Amino acid sequence: MPRLILSLFLILTTLSSFAQFKAEDFKAMKFRNIGPAGMSGRITAIDVDLSNPNRIYAGAASGGVWLSENGGVSWSPIFDEQSSLAIGSIKINQKNPSEIWVGTGEGNPRNSLNTGNGIYKSLDGGKTWNRMGLENTKTIHRIIIHRDNPDVVFAAALGSPWGPNPDRGVFKTTDGGKSWKKVLYVNDLTGAADMVTDPNNPNKLLVAMWEHKRDPWFFNSGGKGSGMYISYDAGESFKKLTDEDGLPKGSLGRIGIAVAPGKSNIIYALVEAKENGLYKSVDGGKKWTLVSTKNIGDRPFYYAELYVDPKNENRIFNVFTYITMSEDGGKTFRNIADYGNDVHPDHHAFWIHPEDPSYIIDGNDGGLTISRDGGANWYFAGNIPVGQFYHVNVDKDFPYNVYGGMQDNGSWVGPSSVFKRGGIRNSDYQELYFGDGFDVVPFRASSRYGYAMSQGGNVGFYDRETGKTRFIKPNHPDTNVELRYNWNAAIAQDPYKDCGVYFGSQFLHYSDDCGETWTIKSPDLTTNDTTKQKADRSGGLTMDATNAENHTTIIAIAPSPANKDVVWVGTDDGNVQLTRDGGKTWTNFNKSLKGLPLASWVPQIHVSDKNEGEAWVVANNYRRNDYSAYAYHTTDFGKTWERMADDTQIKGFVLSIIQDHKEPNLMFLGTDVGLYVSFDKGKKWHHWNKGFPQVQVNDMKIHPVEDDLVLGTFGRAFWILDDINPLRELAAKGENILGSDFDVLESAGGYLVSYRSYDGVRFAGQGEFKGDSRAYDRIAFNVWKKPVDKSKSESSKEDKKEGDDKGPKAKVSIYDMSGKLVRNFKRKVEDGMNRISWGLETNGMRFPSRNEPKEDDDTPGGYSVLPGKYKAVFEFNGKKDSVMVEVKIDPRSGTTVNDIQDIRKMQDEHSLLIKDAKSAFDKITGAKKSIGIVEKLLENQPDSIKKSFKEIHKKLNSKLDSLSNLFIEPENVKGIQRNPDQLSSVIFGALNYIRSSWSAPKGNALLALEKAKIMTGIAVTSVETFVGNEWKVYQEKVKGLEVKIFKE
Repeated sequence: MPRLILSLFLILTTLSSFAQFKAEDFKAMKFRNIGPAGMSGRITAIDVDLSNPNRIYAGAASGGVWLSENGGVSWSPIFDEQSSLAIGSIKINQKNPSEIWVGTGEGNPRNSLNTGNGIYKSLDGGKTWNRMGLENTKTIHRIIIHRDNPDVVFAAALGSPWGPNPDRGVFKTTDGGKSWKKVLYVNDLTGAADMVTDPNNPNKLLVAMWEHKRDPWFFNSGGKGSGMYISYDAGESFKKLTDEDGLPKGSLGRIGIAVAPGKSNIIYALVEAKENGLYKSVDGGKKWTLVSTKNIGDRPFYYAELYVDPKNENRIFNVFTYITMSEDGGKTFRNIADYGNDVHPDHHAFWIHPEDPSYIIDGNDGGLTISRDGGANWYFAGNIPVGQFYHVNVDKDFPYNVYGGMQDNGSWVGPSSVFKRGGIRNSDYQELYFGDGFDVVPFRASSRYGYAMSQGGNVGFYDRETGKTRFIKPNHPDTNVELRYNWNAAIAQDPYKDCGVYFGSQFLHYSDDCGETWTIKSPDLTTNDTTKQKADRSGGLTMDATNAENHTTIIAIAPSPANKDVVWVGTDDGNVQLTRDGGKTWTNFNKSLKGLPLASWVPQIHVSDKNEGEAWVVANNYRRNDYSAYAYHTTDFGKTWERMADDTQIKGFVLSIIQDHKEPNLMFLGTDVGLYVSFDKGKKWHHWNKGFPQVQVNDMKIHPVEDDLVLGTFGRAFWILDDINPLRELAAKGENILGSDFDVLESAGGYLVSYRSYDGVRFAGQGEFKGDSRAYDRIAFNVWKKPVDKSKSESSKEDKKEGDDKGPKAKVSIYDMSGKLVRNFKRKVEDGMNRISWGLETNGMRFPSRNEPKEDDDTPGGYSVLPGKYKAVFEFNGKKDSVMVEVKIDPRSGTTVNDIQDIRKMQDEHSLLIKDAKSAFDKITGAKKSIGIVEKLLENQPDSIKKSFKEIHKKLNSKLDSLSNLFIEPENVKGIQRNPDQLSSVIFGALNYIRSSWSAPKGNALLALEKAKIMTGIAVTSVETFVGNEWKVYQEKVKGLEVKIFKE
């Protein structure tokens, strides 16, 4: 028995010592955010440091908190490592602006809202954050810091719109967030939709409580729980205001409240009721009168925001679809921000400077805009990429393009990389389709064409070149049958036919002519529950029928690349349907997925491209207040299922899944809280929580050629992880290789590409979005070094500095297929994964220079290598490993291998000139050094000798300077001097002709090379003549000296 216990102990100890994936060890594998930011995304919260009004904080619906320190010119995300990026409110302690509070969960509960996980606090201006509780409130729409005591903070929690939740209402802390007390609560469907304070009395609060409920198929605003409450004792007690106080009778809905900062007895309220109205109080909120029922807003559930000019109590800003302004206390309004002045509609956040009301900041569904003239003109901050993509797709262009549709921001295509300087700009993106954007499917035969959608099943076949789009939404042949299309309807391209496309209503539609005609391939594949088909009556007190609640519809279609007759379908009411005979018969697995509640949402099905019976089903049920993780796997057409994701490993609900097409053990999972990776086909999941924001990942693609992971996020636009080959190797060999001291993993190849100049603005400053491009003109070798246990390590501060060049280095040697060394260099190796870059160049020659290289300097780079395969050998700490890589010709260029070989021949001739020039110049610098040594030795000689040599040295140095000037610019020249006849200029000039050639160099290039040869010959001969004459005489004279080392 003791032996058995010992054996078990050893096994467990061994297992626990196995290295496991940690995202922080893979920081060198950098995700690239490629935008776009031109259609930014929904901004839901704004606050500004009044001691420095250029310091602006902005919160996005699902994209985190952003900071500008220069009045909105440039922006940085400061909340990315927190576990929720859904922002509902931001509040700065203006007496100590380093203290910032953030409430998570957006407070405008549309169908695509994002809930949060509590309230956060920073004490250093947003550099670090602590979660301060209220985790179950889901949405916090307002925060108020007590004017006189910043330890007293109020949080208005709207709660979950998807079901009953007791964690809603108004919460109060008196100890800076250490503990909270619920001070206003009505019922488990009623939350705090708005909360304001009297600027002249910090103990006075007005709160709008709102009863509302959202189902996947219906939204209801209003109920007995709604109402306005007032407190005079800092929330310790509240009084409900009623129709006796002037508010409307009957059921109320959402209410928005605004206090006039300059005259706080004047308060305005937008009240949703049987008849929506703008109400006004002139006695601090005790009594109310109706001001207007016209032009006051159209969607109170989504917009209930009023703001009053700090200097003019009659100037009101009503923030809804458009921004309207009243100058007469709300009797009349006029538009100040709409399509006419090029401002995105649908406004949610607003800020006015308390001392300078001309300074306004607005947050809307398209991003953030700033006005410095009271709303007459607006500046758009086009560098906050917080777009909410529902789907992502790619084509096979080079470089490939990325496609997707955004919430309220259309459907777009943009490059994954650009072969031009300055990175990916907003202007590189093209809008393909207007409206709320969803899936975009590029036409397989040509990226010029494709399919794009807007809400409710509207779909078109577009032409990127002409801009023409053909509307192709399917109709039912029986006009009595009404088709039901989801807000985010499903579409899929037929893997077997270029013009074949599937589309989903309650039926599966198929077209073999790019949408010109359609056939129905299925019966109704949903539950067809008529009690859930009332979207046209959705809204509650105010109708809001926009297709957002369309239900019992198809939302996922997955035709199998392994069998043309196999198609999977997922619905928004829990069905998972399969046909194996091209649609003749169907099998429903809605009761086969163990643990999944019936009628859950099935947004994605991923099918194997090799095994026709294998599929992965993603499901979620958060729309019914169930935030658990669900994902399932079958290998036998659904006969058996295995649950692949649950709450034991996954923190948020699941939205997407993908298996690598090359290494089946490598899988990725997209969730509400970011990205997960598995190296064992989903048995164990790792959260990639460093280097990538914990943002909702709605969709993923692995590029079939470039081996990149492409992510469509709902809150931070498009992201790309270049070259997932090292992850493939982990999956193929097992995570235990992470315990290896040193390994070189498979690496992507590179291309001999050129980069052109910018489009548009050359020097854009800091106000323009610049997404990173992939460096195709380099190879990034994936090198693993076993991380040191930091708790046991005594590493120096220098070693801990990321990005410096100190620390242990690997020797890198690159060989062609003949075994010839073409390049060698040394690079620092840090703990974890390294990406060590090689610029596809050979070893080069040092040009003539007065600057001597350091002992450990690498050989400079030379010409580009020839296309072909290369072996890279790494030596580090006694370990040796290698990897094969391939260098390819730019497929856009038309250049051939023969062209490059011809160019190389001339480069070889050119390199001989550099070698000769450098050798001659080194003789000049060597002579100068020798003269310096002799001068030192002459210090103890008689004055007559010193005087004689002083004259000699003066003449020699003058001659050496003249010779040096043949090669490079003179020393200590005031101003700029560029002499085209200096040898360095001539050699560089020839080099420019040669390396810029597209084919065998001719004409000008040959003339330039010939001139370089002649000039090199002249310069070298001049040096040799000097060395053989004046210098030889000098050497003999020095040899004749009887040098005295010591003074007598």
